[in-house]
Amino acid sequence: MSMNTTATTAPAWYDLALCAQTGPAFFFPEPGSSLRDAKRLCGACEGRAACLEYALANDERFGVWGGLSETERQALRPRR
Repeated sequence: MSMNTTATTAPAWYDLALCAQTGPAFFFPEPGSSLRDAKRLCGACEGRAACLEYALANDERFGVWGGLSETERQALRPRR
């Protein structure tokens, strides 16, 4: 997932991430837009698993992270 951050604060996996080379709008599309291209890029990314782990640990609620949409990540969260 693409982040607005500097190299000093980016997680280690971000150096491997394909999204670091792509603009954030690609991973935060307008409502109703397709997530297919973002998910395809995530699927080819070496940092995908670490990105997903980061998103879940930090309760990222918007955008595509680790190849999953908001709804897909929400389904992975434990129910309280």
